Order: sequence, then C-alpha cells, then structure tokens
Amino acid sequence: MGLRIYHGDALARYGFGAGHPFGPDRLGAFWKECVARGLDRRAEIAAPVQATEAELLRFHTPEYVARVRAQSLTGEGFLDLGDTPAFPGVYEAAATVVGTVLDGVRWMLAGDDRRVFVPIAGLHHAHRNSAAGFCVFNDIGVAIETLRAEFGIHRIAYVDIDAHHADGVYYAFADDPELIFADLHEDGRFLYPGTGDASEIGTGVALGTKLNIPLAPGSGDAQFHAVWPKVEAFVRQARPEFIILQAGADSVLGDPLTHLQFSPSVHGYAARRLHDVARQCCHGRLLALGGGGYNRASLAAAWCEVVQALLD
Repeated sequence: MGLRIYHGDALARYGFGAGHPFGPDRLGAFWKECVARGLDRRAEIAAPVQATEAELLRFHTPEYVARVRAQSLTGEGFLDLGDTPAFPGVYEAAATVVGTVLDGVRWMLAGDDRRVFVPIAGLHHAHRNSAAGFCVFNDIGVAIETLRAEFGIHRIAYVDIDAHHADGVYYAFADDPELIFADLHEDGRFLYPGTGDASEIGTGVALGTKLNIPLAPGSGDAQFHAVWPKVEAFVRQARPEFIILQAGADSVLGDPLTHLQFSPSVHGYAARRLHDVARQCCHGRLLALGGGGYNRASLAAAWCEVVQALLD
C-alpha cells in the first residue's frame, strides 16, 4: 500500500496528564474516527518504534538528552519553564515519537510514491538543548538530520500549518540554505511562541529560503486559500528531494488554545497539494505529522482529512 499510518499504545503514551491539553487520549480520538471512516482498512498500519540515543543526538545536545533521561526516572519538575511537565517514562515516550518518524522515513525511502502519517509527532517547538511548548524531542529536526546522515538527502522542504509558529525548526535551520521552510500560523503577537514574523526569511547564506506567513486571529478558509498559492509556489520552485508536512489541527475552528478558524478540509487540501508537488519532485514521498490540536473532535476530523488525501 502507498500509505502507512502509525498506531499503538507506545505512541499514545506521549501525553501529559492532570487535564493537560496535550493528553494521552489524543491518539485514541483520531483512531476512533479513522476506523469509523474505514480509512484504516485502506492503509498499512505499523507499530511505533523507539529511537536510540545516538539518533536523538543527531539533533539534540548530549546534556539535554541526559537531563530528560534523569527527569524521566523521577517524573518530577518541568522540562521547560512550565508548559512541559516531566512524568515517569517521558524519555521513552518522547523517544518513541522520534523513532516512529524515523521508521516511517526509512520505509518511504525503500520505495516510490510512499506516504506516511504519524499522528502523535511534529513536535516543532523543542530546541536542540531544551524542551518547549509541550515538545520534548524535536522529531522533525532529528528526521532532517537523519535524512542527511543516512541517505544523503539534503534539500528538504518543511511545511507547517499548525496555529503555532515552528520556532524549534526555524531557528535550528535558519542559516541552512537547503532546508526550505514554509509556515502558516497565527500572528505571534497574539499566540505562543511569539515568533514567525514575515520578515524572518532565513539568515546568512539561507536568506530567502524561509517563508513565514502570520495570519490574524479569526482567519479562516478564505484567508488560508488566499496565501496557500504562495506556499505551494515557494516549495515547487525549490525542487526538494523530500517533503515534510506538519498538519497541526489547532488551526481548526474550536481549538481551546488558539484563534484560527480553518475547517478540517484545509488540512486535506494542503496534504493533497503537497503530494502533487512530491510526485513531481521527490518520487511522491510525503511525510505527514499530526502536530498540535487540543479539541479532540477537530483533530480527529482534520487528521482524517490528511489521511484521506494521502490515500486518494
């Protein structure tokens, strides 16, 4: 089959308890809807895989990885300034997000026109040396470094439609001309992490290889479709060897933490259009990651639209 979806208890364990918005029930909400629509029967379902420490160290510093290990044993304190609490086993749970994404990457590169969807992934706020915004390890950053180290794939396009700016990806690769970055998000003046101004287009030799499009609170489908052609043209022109989509569902109407008002169809549209680009540029290979989303019905609907698009 051309699409692989990752599902399993080990992936669901990446979530925070005690009423935290990023709870461990998010995977179950998606999966229930996926099964109800019969989408699971049309895709290959694969089990989660835990990343090795060596894989994590392709992006993260040794000191930070050691710190997560230590706090994972005690389950105490925060891994950032207060958004991302430690819990017993957080190291294994976060490493499983990364390892599952890497397993998907390797499967995709073993054939043509292969797509992957990892619902609990796309942890785009984590920095090389710290957690941030519910994100412990940055699976995107590790995937980019792994594509380069293992497969010699350097020209990678990263597209993000999560309501929050992908600061952990942007700043890690701001000076990297071969990481093509395009991010639609709510204006940082109104939403965490407060970054992603339109003037942020890369630095040094990478100037012009990054595209940030902040949207006003309340922006919906009309505003998305008004700017999407710019995103798609930006990616097409770059002729990437591999495409990553972070399909965060917190940009959908009804999310408790954000103020964008997309319908779930936007997520399907973005996936469909990027798959078309992937077929022209990189053997149809598109890695889609669930990202944020804290209204369970909205994330289930939006992610199922992504799956449907990648099946069609």
